[in-house]
Amino acid sequence: MLITLPLELLVGARVYRRPAALGRALLPVVVVFTVWDIAGILAGHWSYNAAFVSGVRLMLGMPLEELVFFVVVPICGLLTYEAVGIILRRLRPSAGPPSASGAGPDAVSGAGSGGVGDA
Repeated sequence: MLITLPLELLVGARVYRRPAALGRALLPVVVVFTVWDIAGILAGHWSYNAAFVSGVRLMLGMPLEELVFFVVVPICGLLTYEAVGIILRRLRPSAGPPSASGAGPDAVSGAGSGGVGDA
């Protein structure tokens, strides 16, 4: 996650600075994939080689690393998504007034940044 820190600090992705929005984005991902992972472990569909995990087990045998993965990957994805949006908006020339149909440059993506905290 240190590698993505410049996206927050230099580009201004504002993912870490909106903890409530970040939590709302992470919660469904963590819950769904944790349940899925535990179901796979309990059903014997997969296991984790002890040589490649810390040995710290969470609920029903899920390795700590698996939960960390379910948190880190979505955060990195959100940081990248927000940073790319910011950079593209900076590169895009000013749009001018909306057309007569009312469909301006944000007609497809919607108003706002389309980011984590927009609702």
